[in-house]
Amino acid sequence: MTVTDLLNAFKARSKSTRILPLVIFRICFGLLMAFGVARNYYYNWIHDLYIAPDFHFSYHFFSWVKPLEGNGMYFIFFSLFLLALCMAFGLLWRFTSSAFFLVFCYIELIDKTLYLNHYYFVSIISFILIFTPAAKLWSLDNLLFKRRAMTQIHPWSISFLRLQVAVVYIFAGVAKLNYDWLIKALPLRIWLPAKSNMPFIGGLLTIDWMPYVMSYGGIIYDLTIPFLLLYRKTRPYAFILVIIFHLLTWHLFQIGLFPWVMIISALIFFDKEDYLRASLKLGFIKRITTSSSVYRKTIFIPKTCILFIILFLTCQIILPLRKHAYEGDNTWHEANYRYSWNVMLAEKTGSVEFTCHNPETGRTWTVYPNEHLTVFQNKQMSFQADMILEYAHYLESLYPEDLVVTATAYVSANGRASQPFIDSCADLTEFESCAFCIQPWILSE
Repeated sequence: MTVTDLLNAFKARSKSTRILPLVIFRICFGLLMAFGVARNYYYNWIHDLYIAPDFHFSYHFFSWVKPLEGNGMYFIFFSLFLLALCMAFGLLWRFTSSAFFLVFCYIELIDKTLYLNHYYFVSIISFILIFTPAAKLWSLDNLLFKRRAMTQIHPWSISFLRLQVAVVYIFAGVAKLNYDWLIKALPLRIWLPAKSNMPFIGGLLTIDWMPYVMSYGGIIYDLTIPFLLLYRKTRPYAFILVIIFHLLTWHLFQIGLFPWVMIISALIFFDKEDYLRASLKLGFIKRITTSSSVYRKTIFIPKTCILFIILFLTCQIILPLRKHAYEGDNTWHEANYRYSWNVMLAEKTGSVEFTCHNPETGRTWTVYPNEHLTVFQNKQMSFQADMILEYAHYLESLYPEDLVVTATAYVSANGRASQPFIDSCADLTEFESCAFCIQPWILSE
C-alpha cells in the first residue's frame, strides 16, 4: 500500500482491498496474546504482582480500579487467555474482541508500576481491532454460523493499523533525539558492557564505539522502518530487518513481549500478493493464479467512522507531544512521560525514605517503603514523583492523626551522580496529584 492508498482510506468511498493481511494479523496477534497471558501463570506473576501487594499505585482518574480478592485475578487472567484464543480463531468476534480490550485494560490499570509501552500498544491495537472485519475470513464465526466469507474490505481497517504502528516507530525515534542518546550514547553505554559475557557478540559490546553505533542505528531504524515497510520493493528486506532488530533487543535487554509484538505488527504491512509469493517460494503452493482483470468494488464508509479515525489518530499524535509543554528534562521529572513512546531512553535508580511527623504530639518516625511495598514497587516508585506523592497520601491514611509527611529521595539518571530529587521539607500531604503539571516540590537535575 502506498501513501496515496493511505490517504484514499479516509475517503467516504474507496476501492476495496484484500482482507488477508488483516486476517493473518488477527490470528498472530491473538495467539501471541494467549502466550503472553500464559507466561503470567508460568512465572507466578499473577500472585506476585496483583495479589501479594498490600497497596497498588493507581492511574489518574482510575483510582477506583482494584484487583479482585481471593482467586479472582486467576479467573480474570484465564478469561483473558480464552478471549485471546477466541480472537485468534475468530469466534464471536465483536464480543470477544471487545471483552479482550476491556479485560486487558482492567488488568493494566490496577497498578501503575507495571506500565510498559507495549502494554499500552496492545491496548490501542485491541481497541482498533474491535471495529474491523478481521473475522470475516478463516474464522469460526463463518464455520459455525454459516456466514459468507468476505475477501474484500474497505482499506481503512488495514491503513488504520499501519498508521498506528508508524506512529509508535516515529515518535520512538524522535524521542531519541536528545543529548544523552546522541552525544553520550546513554543508556546503551551502561547496558552493553554488562552483557559482555554473552556468547558470540559479547566481545563486540565492550568496544568503545559500539554504543554509538547502536544508538544512531536505533534512531535510523525507528524513523525509516515504517516507510520501508510501506514500499513494496523494500518491504521484504525491511521485514528481515524488523526481525533481526527486535530479536537482538530481546536477546540483549530481556524486554518481554515487546519485540514479538512489533514483529507481529509488521505483518499488517504485507498484502495478499506478498503472502502468495512467499507461499510459492516456501513450496506451500505450486503456482499463483492470476486474472487479467481484477474487480475491486467501491465500498462506502460512514463519515462518522472517518471522524472517529481522525480524532483517534489526532490523540495518538498529541499524547506523545504533550511532554514538550514542560520545562526541564522530561526523563528526570517524567511529567506526562507515559504514553509518549519513550522506549529505553533512560537508566534510572533511586532511593527514598519517608518521615511522618505529628505536630500535636511532636512524635516523628521514619517509614521505609519496603514495609508496605514489594521490591519491584519500591524500585519503580523511588524515581517517579507521582508515585512518591501517592505513597505519602497512603501513609497519611494509615493513621487517624493529622500528619506531616516528607520524603528524602535521591535519583541517578543515566549513570550520573545521585542527587536530591524532591524538596525534603515539603509536606506532601498538602499536594494533590495532577495529571497536567509538574509538582513544585520536584527539584531540577
